[in-house]
Parts: sequence; structure tokens; C-alpha cells
Amino acid sequence: AVRLCRGRALLSRLRGAPRALRGLAAGPEMHFGFQSVTEEERREKIYQVFESVAKKYDVMNDSMTLGIHRVWKDILVHKMNPCPGTLLLDVAGGTGDIAFRFINYVRSVRDRQLRMKLKHHQSLSWQEIFENYQEDKFNSLGDSQVVVCDINREMLKAGKQKAQHLGYSEGLSWVLGNAEELPFDDDKFDVYTIAFGIRNVTRIDLALQEAYRVLKPGGRFLCLEFSHVSNPLLSRLYDLYSFQVIPVLGEVIAGDWRSYQYLVESIRQFPPQEELKAMIEDAGFFRVDYENLNFGIVAIHSGFKL
Repeated sequence: AVRLCRGRALLSRLRGAPRALRGLAAGPEMHFGFQSVTEEERREKIYQVFESVAKKYDVMNDSMTLGIHRVWKDILVHKMNPCPGTLLLDVAGGTGDIAFRFINYVRSVRDRQLRMKLKHHQSLSWQEIFENYQEDKFNSLGDSQVVVCDINREMLKAGKQKAQHLGYSEGLSWVLGNAEELPFDDDKFDVYTIAFGIRNVTRIDLALQEAYRVLKPGGRFLCLEFSHVSNPLLSRLYDLYSFQVIPVLGEVIAGDWRSYQYLVESIRQFPPQEELKAMIEDAGFFRVDYENLNFGIVAIHSGFKL
């Protein structure tokens, strides 16, 4: 809470900051794609974007990335390497992609542990093995929990419907909340993830401070986000695809050109890898690093609260 108050006091002092500081300090104007808007206008416009695209969000992700976003999210969860008992907070995770992968991963680890345990108890009768297996199988997550927190009601609604359709219920909860002011106690979670969400946060510095606050000492921060391409030729091809194809897909599939034009523009306005790394360190995290995927089309940033 003290950290949040300091952040807000800093914001008020920087209201009149020069234009060069606005990207980090949240002055009176901010980027909404390539537009300059006020902080409140940006929040409202981003909310409207995701309210508009929620029902077609998963289909558009597959179309825009040719399905590769699924691989990126798999890599994120494997990098997390959660074990039974892990408490995960997935912020801006409305449609549940990270949460469902987390549950599948923990179930797989739990099942391997159970099989190894039974393998080392050769003296047990068939009935005892069966009873032990059935008992442990009912607790397939080993007390693991994932909390999905999203600011947008429509995205949460889409995620809940998807969870119901796919049969996910155990160890999963949904919370309406703002990444810049999370509705959770200090030192609560083992892992904090945000996948393709931090780009749309109005005050990235406050969101990072909140991530630090809600993590337990020793907890891990993981961020998957579109980033800056390192290869010049690929960068030009990527720009051509982004600006000429993605908005058209948005219009054809979701009936929404403008929202996907914003999403493309927001990627270009997002801080490059080294700058985001410095912001994560400024929030208090240690051992901060990042891994570029597909030449930096996306990057996974990682840090620890020590």
C-alpha cells in the first residue's frame, strides 16, 4: 500500500513533466496506438477494444499468429515449471489460455509423482494400489490454484464459458481486477504471469509494483509480450504483415478493423526488451532477464522477488 501511495504521489508530481518523460512517467498525454490521448481516455479506449474483441479473441489470435501463440504460451508455462501446490496469479488472462495450460502441466507432474510413488511400493496389494491411486487422483492438482484476474468483464465471461466447455473447474477462480491496483493481499502468490496484457496497461510502472507486492518472497514474475524484432529484413516483413493483413483479418473475422489496427500500433509503441527489463528491475525484481522468441517478435521477461 505504501508503494502504491508513493507511485501515485510520483504521478501527481510528474503531471507537468516534459514530453520526453511521458513514456515512463505517465504525463497528461499517453499513447493509444499512434494517437495521443489522456490517461483516462486511454483506459476507456482499451476497455472498449477488449469488450469488442472478447468473443472472437481466441479465433483472432490463431489467425493473426498462424497458431504460433499457442507454442509461445506453452514455452511460458514450461519456463515457469510449476509443481503441485503452486499458487499462480494470471493477470489480464481473461480467456484462460495460461490458466488451462498451468492446470494441465501441474496435473501431469502430479500424475508422474503418483506413478513413481506407487512404483516404489511393490509390496502393496492391487486393492491398496487402486485405492491410493483413486484417492490421489481426486486431488490431481496437489492443492495448486490459479487465479485469473482481468479488468474486462467480457473477457472474463468468455474465459468462464471456455472453462466450462473444456471441463476446467478444480483449482480455478476468476476475479475482476485492475493490474495497477490488484485486489489481493501482500506476499500471496508463488508466481505472477501476464501474457499479452502488459502492453495494454496504462501505467506499466504501477502494474509492476503491484506484481512485486502480491508475490511471496522468492516468487517469480513472468511476462510474455510482443516485442521488437532484431532482424532488419524480418522486421520489414513483419511490419508489412502487421499493418496490411492483421486489420483486414480483424474486419473479416471480428467485424472490427479499428481494434486490430490499435493492437498493431500498440506493439510498435511498447518499450523494447532492454527498456522493459530496466522497468522490471526498478520495480524491485532481481535476476531479471528475457528470452526472445522468433527473433524478438515476442519475448518472455522473468524476475524474482527476493
